Amino acid sequence: MDLFEYMREQKKESESPLASRLRPKTLEEMVGQQHIIGKDKLLYRAIKADKLSSIILYGPPGTGKTTLAKVIANTTSAEFMQINATSAGKKDMEEVVAQAKNNQGMYGRKTILFIDEIHRFNKGQQDYLLPFVEDGTVILVGATTENPYFEVNGALLSRSIIFELKQLSKEDIKTLILRAVQDKERGMGAYDAEIEEDALEFLADMANGDARAALTAIELGILTTARGEDGRIHITLDVASECIQKRVVRYDKSGDNHYDTISAFIKSMRGSDPDAAVYYLARMLYAGEDIKFIARRIMICAAEDVSNADPMALVVATSAAQAVERVGMPEAQIILSQAVTYVASAPKSNSAVCAISDAMETVKNTVTAPVPVHLQDAHYKSSGKLGHGAGYKYAHDYPNHYVEQQYLPDGLTECRFYHPSENGYEKNIREYFHKIKGMQEKEDEK
Repeated sequence: MDLFEYMREQKKESESPLASRLRPKTLEEMVGQQHIIGKDKLLYRAIKADKLSSIILYGPPGTGKTTLAKVIANTTSAEFMQINATSAGKKDMEEVVAQAKNNQGMYGRKTILFIDEIHRFNKGQQDYLLPFVEDGTVILVGATTENPYFEVNGALLSRSIIFELKQLSKEDIKTLILRAVQDKERGMGAYDAEIEEDALEFLADMANGDARAALTAIELGILTTARGEDGRIHITLDVASECIQKRVVRYDKSGDNHYDTISAFIKSMRGSDPDAAVYYLARMLYAGEDIKFIARRIMICAAEDVSNADPMALVVATSAAQAVERVGMPEAQIILSQAVTYVASAPKSNSAVCAISDAMETVKNTVTAPVPVHLQDAHYKSSGKLGHGAGYKYAHDYPNHYVEQQYLPDGLTECRFYHPSENGYEKNIREYFHKIKGMQEKEDEK
């Protein structure tokens, strides 16, 4: 490192954001994640003993994945190298591997490679690392906000231990905020600021477990707030609310939170809990989810889980889908709320799902039998000569507009696919079938 690079690093350290400056340098300084870095835990022991094997750190933003990697860098005697998958290419990895081989061959030193956002690497890039992880050329420390079981190659996963970092508690966030306000070396202590208790509670709550969001807010508050008459900077509730104007919501449209939230949304409607359903609707809307996507899920739920127990559910859901496209936000949230609460409150039946599932299975596993002759089309040319349509009974010519005749192909006449439930309108359907078939039997007896 030359003089200019040294000065650049020093300046970067002093002028970097508070969240970066305040990163712990030792395991003892870390806040939260005691389930993996408590003194009796495997990861703590491995880091302390400098016997780390390849690991994947998985968790939401702001929970300490990069921080933990930095702690490993400060603790290990191995060469520590870092790349970010959002900007690194194969050439960068080739340089790292070449350096790792030199470290191993010339100095007998291990190399720990930290890859931030490892899920951003494509399959080919991940495959390139595999042999070097396998033979110990590099010890991989990967960090990801996405579920590694979906985003990281199975071969790499099988050679790594996965540690899941949890969302920080409110008390953890309060500890970090107070450290930021009071620390004179790496924090904002030199500004002689103090934070009021209600402001501390508010920031810790609004950060929703994201340490970076909380520290960014407190830094902004201290830097932009004028000193009081006593010469100190006072972080009040009003100041705190200006610095973090919207709650941090954990919702990545392509990540686990997206799928978990939409799953809870659907299951709440299916489970007839309108309160939970509208809550998850609000979470998605707050996070900026596409209203057309939400409307499509409501329509599917109306058909799949309400079905003919309340045929109006699909009508309401479909109308809502059309309306939200014409109206847009913010009023579209009212329309979606109406549809969600209607579907959630409607009687439930999955008879339509069962009917089509059973019918599809039958089609798949049986020979394609010809349509009964009397049901075949008698209008096209030459159909009359072939006898198509002969013997067909027109239902409206019979009492109750119903007549018994064969509709299913030969060999399938005993199949029953649609079984109306006892719920809602489907109870009427069951009674209707029982009624008209009973009347038909009486007609046949005459």
